[in-house]
Amino acid sequence: MINVIAVITAKPGQRKAVLEAFRANRANVLAEDGCIEYGAAVDVDPVLGFQAPFGPDTFVVIEKWRDLDALKAHARAPHMAAYAAQTRDLVASRAIHVLSPAA
Repeated sequence: MINVIAVITAKPGQRKAVLEAFRANRANVLAEDGCIEYGAAVDVDPVLGFQAPFGPDTFVVIEKWRDLDALKAHARAPHMAAYAAQTRDLVASRAIHVLSPAA
């Protein structure tokens, strides 16, 4: 299994718009062969004392894929290219972490 943690930071005040585009595309991703989990998460509010918050412009995408080939196919999917084009001017940064389970 492949795990992906994507930290997406929208331009100030644009997180809601990026999340709307994410939600509109989510069903397409979940229908992909090899997709096990694909969802967005934001900071818990109120922030807990031990929490390191991402902040109001950031959300995290948590993904699980059957294997690396499924993830590679996802990256090439036309609906992902459309999502990227739709959100390009709304996103300030993103950090994608591709992980495998620790032995």
